[in-house]
Amino acid sequence: MFDTKIAIVLRDDLASWQELNVTAFLMSGIVAQSPAIIGEAYRDAAGHVYNPMSIQPVVVLSAEQETLRMIHRRSLEREVTTSAYIEEMFATGHDAANRAVFAEFAPDDARLVGIALRAEKKIVDKITRGAKMHR
Repeated sequence: MFDTKIAIVLRDDLASWQELNVTAFLMSGIVAQSPAIIGEAYRDAAGHVYNPMSIQPVVVLSAEQETLRMIHRRSLEREVTTSAYIEEMFATGHDAANRAVFAEFAPDDARLVGIALRAEKKIVDKITRGAKMHR
């Protein structure tokens, strides 16, 4: 049904609260990059209106640090724009601080904890090779 695929890859040693926090942040980046993936508002039988959500499924994967680094490198090599979250961002409290700490690291020394991408299905599958379905 979709020509593209959304995948979020989380480092496999995160605490549950970190996994949820990172997933939410990463998905917000995907939506910012591709606002057309947001559908219509939801309405219940009583007429209450709820926020619209993604029209496209999201695959959540996990990987150890080295595989996550490889996935990051592949996304850069293929010039696929991603959302990325590094470990140091857990200690910040707002967007400006997140961007400031993120800017201190290059891809080779960043302690990546999650990455999200949306691209053609084949490309996403190649980039995320080695990651496993999140459990």
